[in-house]
Amino acid sequence: MSRIVFFCIPAHGHTNPTLGVVRELTARGHEVVYYSYEMMRGKIEAAGARFVSCDAYDTEQRLTPKDAARIGKDLAFSTKVLVDTTLALDDIVCAQMQELKPDCIVADSMAVWGKAVALKLGIPFVSSTTTFAFNQHSAKIMPQSVGTILSAIFSMGRAQREIRRLQAHGYPVKSALDIIQNDEHTHTIVYTSPQFQPCADTFTEKYAFVGPSVRPAGSAFEKTHDKLLYISMGTVNNDMLPLYRACIAAFADAPYQVVISAGEHTDIAALGPLPPHISVYPKVDQIAVLQQADAFITHCGMNSASEALYFGVPLVTVPVTDEQKGVAARALQLGAAVKPASRRAKALRQAADTALGDPSYRRAAQAVAQGLRACPGASGAADKILAVIAEAKG
Repeated sequence: MSRIVFFCIPAHGHTNPTLGVVRELTARGHEVVYYSYEMMRGKIEAAGARFVSCDAYDTEQRLTPKDAARIGKDLAFSTKVLVDTTLALDDIVCAQMQELKPDCIVADSMAVWGKAVALKLGIPFVSSTTTFAFNQHSAKIMPQSVGTILSAIFSMGRAQREIRRLQAHGYPVKSALDIIQNDEHTHTIVYTSPQFQPCADTFTEKYAFVGPSVRPAGSAFEKTHDKLLYISMGTVNNDMLPLYRACIAAFADAPYQVVISAGEHTDIAALGPLPPHISVYPKVDQIAVLQQADAFITHCGMNSASEALYFGVPLVTVPVTDEQKGVAARALQLGAAVKPASRRAKALRQAADTALGDPSYRRAAQAVAQGLRACPGASGAADKILAVIAEAKG
């Protein structure tokens, strides 16, 4: 039996793909200790892991909304938050790792404290990457403005000062890139297919493309029309009343069923009266709906896009973040998505009508689905982790 420690950030989109892997490992008789946050305790323990709370040490969760918006945009500030969290966890996690003596640490690509501790203590390490894997080739799909590039260049010096704080505590890192990005030598699990992953052939054998973790539907969903359009902007940035109003206006006279998952922070009553073929909910069983859907208006979060494409559902792309724009761009490249000209009602209607009416989009989405379904899934991810452990033991 091996003992495996997981580290993750407090985000459903980063936690959910790992739960099938945890279930697979524990079913094979291995012990999993999972460092995360109280909001995730229930689902982590249900997967069979021993939960350890990091809430008392996390820096990012104490940020003001203004500062939180800087994460991912300001390299120096992002590095400071990561270093602050790593050092806050340093004493307790290092002591616990020396006591637990794990055979491997698996850390989300954004939970860099997991990678940092593995480097410091010489513990075998696997990165869990819930977005696309990025290198100099695949990164070209990510839209970067001149301002973003210049900002990164100017913040390098400040970021390096933060790295020196880690070095002073015994962490063998040379730059922010050592902990933020994975190089060709880092064992990495990526929850997508080689087909959907941009430039998959440029990654070494250290990378295991295992496909998405798609759970079974938890309930039945009734399809009442010949065509079903599903609309969701995910679990984070989903308080988007103007977009939902535009969708309701766009499809008020549509000949198909429309289901909107508006999020639990949206004032649904503010949307006013709805036509009988349009339903708005705080949340839905997304898998149950996608199994019936004919098109999906989505923010293109990696999990949502992967789940839709897994069922052969073409996308109408309305991305918000750069990461989501990268996912949207890849789906567009493969012909499995339509990009609306704007977020106005007329443009949304035209894009949805195209996705629903042109069978080439469904065929392209089904081709992506074949690649995703051919991946080894949670079993393959578990195999990768155990192979890293076996290699370390010689």
